[in-house]
Amino acid sequence: MSASPTSTAAGRALPRAGHGGGAPSGVAVLALLLVATVVVGMWHLTQGTSGVGVGDLVRHLAGEPDRAGGPPVGEILTGSRLPRLFAGVAVGFALGCAGALLQSVTHNALASPDTLAVTAGAYFTLTLVAAFGLAVPLWASGAVAFAGGLVAAALVLLLAGRAAGTTGTRLILAGSAMAMALDAATGMLLILFSQNTTGLFAWGSGSLAQLNIDASVRAYPLVAVVLCVALALSRRLDVMNLGDDAASTLGVPIRTTRVTAVLCAVLLTSTAVTLAGPISFVGLGAPVLARLIAGRVRALRRHLLLVPAAGLLGALLILLADASLRALQGADGAASIPTGVPTALLGSVVIVVLALRLRDTGGLRQPPHARVAVRSRRGFLLVVLGSVALLAGAVLVAMLAGSLWLRTGDIVLWAQGTAPDLIGQALDDRVPRVIAAVLAGAALGLAGCVVQGAVRNPLAEPGVLGITAGAGLGAASVVTSGLSGGRPVLIVVAVAAGLATFAVIALLSWRGGFLPDRFVLIGIGCGYGLSSITTFLLLRADPYNTPRIFTWLSGTTYGRTLPDVVPVAVALALALPVLLAVRGRLDLLAVDEDTPRIVGVGVERARLAALAISAVLAALSVVAVGVVGFVGLVAPHLARSLVGARHGRSIPVSMLLGGLLVCVADALGRTVVAPAQVPAGLMIALVGAPYFVWVLRRSRA
Repeated sequence: MSASPTSTAAGRALPRAGHGGGAPSGVAVLALLLVATVVVGMWHLTQGTSGVGVGDLVRHLAGEPDRAGGPPVGEILTGSRLPRLFAGVAVGFALGCAGALLQSVTHNALASPDTLAVTAGAYFTLTLVAAFGLAVPLWASGAVAFAGGLVAAALVLLLAGRAAGTTGTRLILAGSAMAMALDAATGMLLILFSQNTTGLFAWGSGSLAQLNIDASVRAYPLVAVVLCVALALSRRLDVMNLGDDAASTLGVPIRTTRVTAVLCAVLLTSTAVTLAGPISFVGLGAPVLARLIAGRVRALRRHLLLVPAAGLLGALLILLADASLRALQGADGAASIPTGVPTALLGSVVIVVLALRLRDTGGLRQPPHARVAVRSRRGFLLVVLGSVALLAGAVLVAMLAGSLWLRTGDIVLWAQGTAPDLIGQALDDRVPRVIAAVLAGAALGLAGCVVQGAVRNPLAEPGVLGITAGAGLGAASVVTSGLSGGRPVLIVVAVAAGLATFAVIALLSWRGGFLPDRFVLIGIGCGYGLSSITTFLLLRADPYNTPRIFTWLSGTTYGRTLPDVVPVAVALALALPVLLAVRGRLDLLAVDEDTPRIVGVGVERARLAALAISAVLAALSVVAVGVVGFVGLVAPHLARSLVGARHGRSIPVSMLLGGLLVCVADALGRTVVAPAQVPAGLMIALVGAPYFVWVLRRSRA
């Protein structure tokens, strides 16, 4: 077989130095980025809380004495501002290079340390070490972060790569689900070991604050060595742009190159996380910008120039984000806001924009197990009765379980009003919590069932689509702003925010062609952005309330009262008969786009109404129990596996199973580590995220 055509293609794809003046243009771009980084770095040095301005710095650098009675410029420069600047450059450069490497080896424009769960894995292992009070030196912290990031990346590539390749949206969906599970586990550690992990919540959003310059100085040699290894792979990566088959024909060791590049990316990411915490989406935005520039500067397509260009853009993005935040909020106001908050907001925009342009990986169908279902009326009734029995048992156990275990007779005494004070107080606390868990779970199960049928997407559910994140942002804005009006205002704002989020996601998805994977990915991107704004509000609020609000946003029934669950109960009472009345239309929507139109059903109107009802149910569940994800994914799938896909049967079973899931999760969270409590949302995420990945694999058409 002659390789000359492929060789010729390779020659065209890999511009050589001096050809057409391309290389000088690439070098000029790098020089321009370096100058821009230096200029922004100088601006960054002028900002701080000490009052040292440009004039003070110029006088100090010129060797003149400090102003009489003024702050010690030298100490402030070397003790605070230079460490922050050096950390920003090191972290941004490392993340930019890591993102460029991951995008190249996966051929996926959305691949990054964040979307492949590398950052979440590194942060989880560091939090795990801190939770158990283990004091480790900086190099050991880097090794711990590297191990966590490597395991997370390997799992994502193994689960998604074999299922549908790495070039489509499936890889990003799997990585995002894995990151959600790891974030839930990290949140659980932050709550259970709050004394040992004090300050990690703010640091977990990415902070450039440094005790001294030592950590940054130690990070630079490692970043330089890893960069050299990555650049040594540049020729191979250039050839791999032609495709794995062509690169293999040209003698490139595909597997070795891919493994080495991933190891380099994980090393760079773990170094960044160890130094400044998980600063989000710089590893996504910087390589995307670099490739956009490479579209006009041909020489920059070569990885020898592309990787360092992405690194410089990463450093530039972090410094700009940090300096802009300080300029807008003031040095004192920005001190409590991690740099990762604005970068996460930027990343969410990049995800949505790229999702609209990224090719979809094909249609989705229900997993195979959904087809093996009970079809007879008798079988359906048996499933319903069994679900009711399980839910009743779970409710009973949830009322009895806790730091103080009760007996069944205690419930009878409490109902009669003759229970002892200790038992009465325990049940006064538990009964509203159990009711809230069941009703919120039923609302989420119903919402998920309707959403999946209306958009024909087995991966869709209110939590994954960012609707609950929008409602959580609305509720958090009311709590942190101190608005008067009490619970009615909280409910109205949360529902309005959830509906607004749904409207944005729906509008973007329909404009992009309403493809299945893309719809979910847009929701995930919006969820990231809304969560970053919520974090901003929490960190700006009273620090005393931050742990309480964070726990609530993690999904908990703690402190619930009966009035808190009334809105969810009313919404279910109104929505259930309406949705059952239109179950035939929902069945038609779940078939395809043409069948409903043939029989005279307005597809857009029916879909919009169903999704709006689902958004309201999801938003009200947030008011009742906080942000709980994946219930709307797991419950409908289990329901369809038991009774089939007809909405007349799957809707009631989804509600029962949703209530069962949240009730069990809440009871476990109250009892497993009693007297400490784990939010139900975190318990469900630990199971729901892996289930999401499993459905992702099984639903590939």
